[in-house]
Amino acid sequence: MTIRHTTAADLSRVMEIYARAREFMAQTGNPNQWGPTRWPPRSLIEKDIAMGRGYVCVNDAGRVIGAFYFASGPDIEPRYRDITEGAWADDRPYGVVHRIASDGSEPGVGTFCLHWAYGQCGRLRIDTHPDNRVMQGLLSKLGFEKRGIIHVEEDDNPRFAYEKL
Repeated sequence: MTIRHTTAADLSRVMEIYARAREFMAQTGNPNQWGPTRWPPRSLIEKDIAMGRGYVCVNDAGRVIGAFYFASGPDIEPRYRDITEGAWADDRPYGVVHRIASDGSEPGVGTFCLHWAYGQCGRLRIDTHPDNRVMQGLLSKLGFEKRGIIHVEEDDNPRFAYEKL
């Protein structure tokens, strides 16, 4: 597997992956994270591409099988400033992953993407819905620590905030 920037030519495939991810989340007890709002919208993925922050995971056959957002720097995610029921380890620059998803065709896509992102910055933050037990399990397995609660723009549900140093 490899990681590369998402291109406009990938857009339809990425939207298919997000549709599949919504189905998977609903089937595994997490229908509310992206389902009701059909998150993420195409316009947001187009913005990710334009900003150079959209990435895809490509298998050895050259097929796009995963997608995610990644950015790094000081205070890169403004919504992470307001954390409750805990705190971040410190305020040093970090990377953030959002909207990570796979088409389910191959195991290990999430792990591969998160390892890649962590390798870019050495400290990584991510959040997930309280009902997303699959992602919580993956984050725990990869050494992320739950730091508290944050809120996101797409709905009013709280999110568990995780960090790996």
